[in-house]
Amino acid sequence: MSDDVLSIIPSDPQWQPDRDAVDHVVALVEDLAPGVAGGVDVEIEVTWHDVVTAVDCGANLERIGCPLCQAAIDTKWWGDLLEAHCDDGFTTLAIEVPCCGGSTTLDVLDYDWPCGFARFEIAIWNPERSWFSEDELTALGDRLGHPVKQIRAHI
Repeated sequence: MSDDVLSIIPSDPQWQPDRDAVDHVVALVEDLAPGVAGGVDVEIEVTWHDVVTAVDCGANLERIGCPLCQAAIDTKWWGDLLEAHCDDGFTTLAIEVPCCGGSTTLDVLDYDWPCGFARFEIAIWNPERSWFSEDELTALGDRLGHPVKQIRAHI
């Protein structure tokens, strides 16, 4: 069986909200992604990570581009990187890209489907919607106290 996960993360990978703000955001998420009418409610999982953790799009990932030379970066390289950091997270997002050898950070690579990095995540499992609108993301960010972005994973 496969799952879809729509995650909301802060735009700054290091930022974490206070717990009171999260209660207000989760209430809004429940309104925006209520599940199927008369069916099962979606599962909402809130996680504070000790270190920066990858929030990737799973099987949705189609391509990664280099922001320095615009070349495609092998997705196997990305998969190996995630595997190497799956248990302990990322102490830094600084990398040397394999295409041109330039220095950049993981959070600015050009991911085709969005991927991100965060120390805080709200994951909505099997939502009955694809994406939040820009207005909804703004409302979620306002309640959280920091701008947010969304990642949709298929796992």
